[in-house]
Amino acid sequence: MSHFVRASKYRHIYSDPPKAENCWTGFRLATTTGEQTYIKASAKYFAIAVSGGGGPFVVMDINKPGRFDGAIPKVQGHSSSVLDFDWNPFDDSMIASASDDSTIKLWSIPDGGLKENLTEPLVDLKGHGRKVTLLKFNPTVGNVLASCSGDQTVKIWDVEKGEDINTFSGNQELTQDLAWSYNGDILATSCKDKNIRLIDGRTGSEAGIIATPHEGSKSVKLTYLGNSGKLASCGFTRQSQRELKIWDPKMPDKPVKKVDIDQAAGVIMPFFDADTNVLYLAGKGDGNVRYYEFINNDPWAFSLSEFRSTTSCKGMCMVPKRANNIMGCETAKMLKLTPNDGVQCLSFIVPRKSDAFQDDIFPDTNAPVAAQSSDEWLAGNSKDPVKMSLDPAKAGSVPGAGAPKKAFRTVSTLSKELEEANKRIEMLEGKLKEEEFPTRLAVEGRKKEEDGEQ
Repeated sequence: MSHFVRASKYRHIYSDPPKAENCWTGFRLATTTGEQTYIKASAKYFAIAVSGGGGPFVVMDINKPGRFDGAIPKVQGHSSSVLDFDWNPFDDSMIASASDDSTIKLWSIPDGGLKENLTEPLVDLKGHGRKVTLLKFNPTVGNVLASCSGDQTVKIWDVEKGEDINTFSGNQELTQDLAWSYNGDILATSCKDKNIRLIDGRTGSEAGIIATPHEGSKSVKLTYLGNSGKLASCGFTRQSQRELKIWDPKMPDKPVKKVDIDQAAGVIMPFFDADTNVLYLAGKGDGNVRYYEFINNDPWAFSLSEFRSTTSCKGMCMVPKRANNIMGCETAKMLKLTPNDGVQCLSFIVPRKSDAFQDDIFPDTNAPVAAQSSDEWLAGNSKDPVKMSLDPAKAGSVPGAGAPKKAFRTVSTLSKELEEANKRIEMLEGKLKEEEFPTRLAVEGRKKEEDGEQ
């Protein structure tokens, strides 16, 4: 009997146990629980919620691990617990936070990180009637953010204008997850009513529904599988067995693939690397990370391997590919938030002997450049993410990288600038009048003198 081994560049991908010197420890984590992943990262920083009044969270440099005490600067502007946050994919220093106080705030982290507490947000978004539970930036459109709330609505915001674009009220119960499609046109939501709804991001109308994707009552998590158009959902059977399903939204009646995972209680968080087509599954309360290679035809998914650990996971996030050790063949980097051991860095590596850049395992990745503005998107434009090379020899070859960075100008910023400009105009007009008055007196005096001589 012959056995055929499927050829794959990522078949031998592995991750070593994290070393203590590469971890961030000493945090007193917030005790709030919910549908969030508890940690989010940009290519420069990561954020986690910590204990304290007013819902503080800390922003840490992704390249400077160590032990930290309670004296570290915090972002502290909400009046209640912070439930979720998300980094702007086109600005590694801009983060949005959602809170139990029903507001969303946008923050700008100064260069070099926080040196003191940050209390003044760029934007304060108000519109939800209850706590805001999840946030997700659009992957192609500049400054467009999706949010969901305990008021059972999903809102799409233009954060630069400080206003909501539309509101979706079709979810009958609490929304459990948000996932944008590859080009940012469709927002997928999972709901406690056991349905996945697809929302047209421009209009806020329902574009499709997958009824009862998983029979279990626990949370369902989602991710789109790159530009294939397929959607992955992780949920539970009626017997509480964890399962992965891959859906074609055009044929919502039946999944194209079903993978039984195991019998456990923790909700599975899926993370898809669209460059390598590798899907990573991490369970809350688990120590393991499973990974599968996705192909856009039958049999759809192949199990690659599994990272095993006895340290349980509270939350996890994937770091943008731009922050990876490319010459070390690090194809994925994930940050694992643990209940007692701080934040651990999991580095997934494809073993290679050559020291040269491996272009076959590092195709072009998403660049930190918006493909279109919100106005262009709302007008009907649909564009894929802008790409950039990961080859260190081509550093700086990002489209538009040479242009100066556009300043983020919100309505409140413009109002403040206008107020300051008006004050300056008043002051200059006052000075002008003061200078004109003695000049006018002198002119009148000379005129009188001339009249007297005549």
